[in-house]
Amino acid sequence: MIKKNIIIEIQKLLNNKKIIDSKLLSDSFGINCIKIITNDSKEFIVKYYYKNNDGFNAIKSETDNLIFFNKQKFNYFPNIINYNDKFLVMSFIGNNDDYPEQTNVDLLNAIVSIHSIKNKDYGFDFDTQIGGLKQINSKSKNWKEFYTEKRLSYIFDLINKNKPMDKSINTKIDLLIKKMDNFIPTNPQPSLLHGDLWEGNILFKNKKFEGFIDPGSFYGHNELEISYLRWFNPKFIDENFLNKYNDKIKIDKNYLEYEPIYQLYYSLLNVFLWDRVYVKDVRRLLNKIKI
Repeated sequence: MIKKNIIIEIQKLLNNKKIIDSKLLSDSFGINCIKIITNDSKEFIVKYYYKNNDGFNAIKSETDNLIFFNKQKFNYFPNIINYNDKFLVMSFIGNNDDYPEQTNVDLLNAIVSIHSIKNKDYGFDFDTQIGGLKQINSKSKNWKEFYTEKRLSYIFDLINKNKPMDKSINTKIDLLIKKMDNFIPTNPQPSLLHGDLWEGNILFKNKKFEGFIDPGSFYGHNELEISYLRWFNPKFIDENFLNKYNDKIKIDKNYLEYEPIYQLYYSLLNVFLWDRVYVKDVRRLLNKIKI
C-alpha cells in the first residue's frame, strides 16, 4: 500500500491527475519503484526514496542521465514526465519478459547506436548510479587508470571496509590491480555506455526489444559493457553475439583474455550490493586470470 501523502505528491507532479491504481515493482537500496495508472488510463513509473537519504542521490543521478539520453533523441529510454528533489516520474515502457532465443538485430542495433557515440575522455559530466551506488565519473585520459581506480579498486575498497573477503582472494585482486598494465588496453576509444546493461534492464515484449531502463552512463571501453552482457549468459545474448557485434564495431582480438577482468567489477558489485554468495563467482573469475 502506497502511503496517502506519497500519492498526493505524485499527483501534483501529474497536474493533479488522480491515481486509481498503483503497484510496487521493487524496493531496493532505499528506493521504491512503483507503477501507477491515472484516471485517464495512462501508465507511469515513479521512483522515490522511502527512507531519508543524506548521501548520494541515485534518483537525481538517474533523472540527469535520462535527460541526457532524451536529448540524444534515443527512443530506447523512458521519457521524463516530471521530477523534483524527491520524485522521478517516467513514461512506462510496455513489456512482458517474453525474451527471444537469440540476439536479434533490434537489440544489437540499439546497443551499437549507444556505443557508437564517442568522446575524448573517459568518465562523464556527473557521477552516475549502479544499484543505488555512486559511480565516480571524474574524467581521465587513461583507461587503465580510470578502470583500476574508479571502478575495480573503488568497489574492492568498499567491500574491505564493510566485510573483507578471504585472504587468498584479496591477495590476487591486489596483485591484479598492481599489474593492470599487463592486462587491459591502455587507451581504447571512449564510447558511451548504458552503464548497467544486464538482463533486468533490457525490456522485451513478445520477443521484440522495447527499451532500456536504469542507466548509469559514462564514457568507457565498450568491451566492458560487452563483458557484462555476456556474464549472466541470458538467452538473448547468444553464442554468436560477439561475431554479430564485431560486424558492427570491432572487438579486440585479445578480448576473451581480459573479459574476466572486466566481469570482476560487476561480480564485486554484486558481493557488496546484493549477496555474499557472489564471492564464489569472484573466485571463479580470478582463477581464469593468469596473474
